Amino acid sequence: MQLPPDDRILSPRTGWTRAHWEAAADALLAAVEPYATADRALYHFPGDRQSVSGRLSDGLEGYARTLLLAAFRRDETALGRYADGLAAGVAGAWPRVGHRSQPLVEAASIALALRLTRPLLWDRLDDAVRQRAAAWLGDALTAEPWPCNWELFPVTVGGFLGSIGHEPEASRKAVDRGLERIEQWYVGDGWYTDGDGRKFDYYNGWAMHLYPVLHAWLADDAELLARYGGRLSRHLQDYARLFAADGAPVHQGRSLTYRFATTAPLWLGALTGHTPLPPGETRRLASGALRYFLERGAVDERGLLTLGWHGPDPALLQDYSGPASPYWASKGFLGLLLPADHEVWTATEEAGPAERSDAAYPVAPPNWLLHSTAPDGLVRLHNHGSEEVRYDPYYTRLAYSTSTRPAPSYDNTVFVGDDPNRTDIEPLGVGDGWAASRHAVCPGVRVTSVVLVHGAVEVRIHLVAGAEPGTPVRVTGWPGGDGVRAELVPALALDEDLKGTTADGPTLFAALARLTGEPDPAELAATAAVRAREGGELVVQWAGGEQARVRVGDGLVEVTIVRRGPKEPGPTMAA
Repeated sequence: MQLPPDDRILSPRTGWTRAHWEAAADALLAAVEPYATADRALYHFPGDRQSVSGRLSDGLEGYARTLLLAAFRRDETALGRYADGLAAGVAGAWPRVGHRSQPLVEAASIALALRLTRPLLWDRLDDAVRQRAAAWLGDALTAEPWPCNWELFPVTVGGFLGSIGHEPEASRKAVDRGLERIEQWYVGDGWYTDGDGRKFDYYNGWAMHLYPVLHAWLADDAELLARYGGRLSRHLQDYARLFAADGAPVHQGRSLTYRFATTAPLWLGALTGHTPLPPGETRRLASGALRYFLERGAVDERGLLTLGWHGPDPALLQDYSGPASPYWASKGFLGLLLPADHEVWTATEEAGPAERSDAAYPVAPPNWLLHSTAPDGLVRLHNHGSEEVRYDPYYTRLAYSTSTRPAPSYDNTVFVGDDPNRTDIEPLGVGDGWAASRHAVCPGVRVTSVVLVHGAVEVRIHLVAGAEPGTPVRVTGWPGGDGVRAELVPALALDEDLKGTTADGPTLFAALARLTGEPDPAELAATAAVRAREGGELVVQWAGGEQARVRVGDGLVEVTIVRRGPKEPGPTMAA
C-alpha cells in the first residue's frame, strides 16, 4: 500500500493526515475490484474459508461492505461500478433478505451507502432498477432480526426507504420498532449490552451507537439526535481510553477481525457534533489505530484485508465470519465524510489518554477498570462485569490488554480443582484503582475477586467459597505478548507455582501481577505487600506509601484507599 510521506508537523504522533486515509481507502477499493463477478453483483475473495451462510451470501457481503467504503470515500468511478452490481443484484443475483439471515446485515450496509450517496448513485439509477432495489431492501422491514445489534439493521433500511418515499408507513414502523427494542439494553452512561445479559464490547461503538446516531443525523431529527448523540458523547469519554499509545485497541470481545472499525464512533462524534474529545485527539486515536493494523499484516500481498487481527488468525473468528467479513472495517473510514477543512483534519494531533498519564479509570456499567500506564502506553481492561451467554475467552477472562490476546492455556483465570469456568458474573463495584465481582465456577462454588492497581502493578485477590476443604486452587496471570513482560508472583496462600488449597470455609488467595513494556521495572515482589487480618480483611501496602484495606466476603467487597500526601484519606466501597 503506497501512502504519502509522514507529516510530523500536523500529526506529530502518528504522522498521518487525511491524505493517508484517502490513499488507504483507494488502495483497499482497488484491491477488491479483481474479485468482483462479471456483473459486479458479488465479490468472492480467495481462500478456502466459507461462512455458515454459504458462498452466495458471502459474495453479497463482499459487495455490501466494500460499497460502504466507496460511499465514505465518495468515489464516483467506484460508485459507478457498484451501481452496475446493484442492478444485477436486485435482478436476481442476490439472495433474498429473510428472517435472521445474513443478507439482512448486508442490506443495512447497502441502504446506508445509498442514503449517504443519493445524488451520486441512487438518483442516477434507472427507475426500474430503483423499484427492484427498493423491493429487495423492503424485505428487511419485516424480517425478524436476532435480538441484539441486529435490531438496528431494519432501522437503517427503513431510514433509507422512508427518505425516498418507499412504503413510508412500513419504513417508519421498522425504525420505531428497532429503536424501541434497543432501549431495553441501554444501561446508562453511554453503554449498551449487545442483547440480553452482560455482553459489553466494541459492538457498542460500531453498531449500537453508529446506526441510531447516523439515522438521526441523516433524518435531521433534532430530538433523536439529542438523545442518541448525548449517549454517544458520554460513551466516548470511556471509549477513548481503550486505545494504546501505539494505536492498538484493547483485544476483547467478538468480531475483532473488523479491526479499525473501532474508530467509527470517534469519527461519528466529530461528524455529528457530539463528542467530548478535541479534534486533534479524535484524529490521533483514529489514525493511530489504522496505522497500527496496516503496519502489522492486516492487509496481505494482494492488498486484501485478512481474517484475523494482525495477520490471519482463525482463533478469533466466528462461524459467521466469511472471506469478506473484515470489510466491516470500512466503517472506520466514516471520517472521510468530514470535509478536508474540518477541524478534525486541520487541528494538530493531541495525545490520547494512554499517553498523558497513568490512569486507573472505572467504567461503571460494564464494571470494568481501564488501567493504563504512560511510560509504555499500554492499556489493560480488568473485566468484572462482561460475559457471553457461554464461556468465551474473549469475554470471560479477568483481564485483557492492547498488547496480548487470550491464550488457549487460560490466562487471567482462577482454577478451582481443574475447573477454569467463570460464568454468572455478578458485578460488585468499581472505583478509583479497583474493581470487584463474583462468579460461579461449578454448582455451589463461587469466587469473589478484587483487583487493585498502582502504576503497572496489580494485586489480585480471590475468595473461594463453597469448595470442599483441600480443593486445589491455581491462579494465572497475563499471557506473553510482543515487547511486553508478563509477571505473576504469590502474595497470600499460594506457593511459587501459584497454587494453593482451600481450607474449611471460604479461603482467601492473593497474587501480584504485572504486564509492562518498561525495560527495567522494579522487582515485582517488592512493589506491594499483602497482609491478612481477622474477619476477612486484607491490607495492601504499596511501596510508594499508599495503603488499601480490603474486606472480602462471599459476594461482598469493601475497599478503603488511604493516600499519603496532599490527598486526604477517603473510602470507596462496594456491596
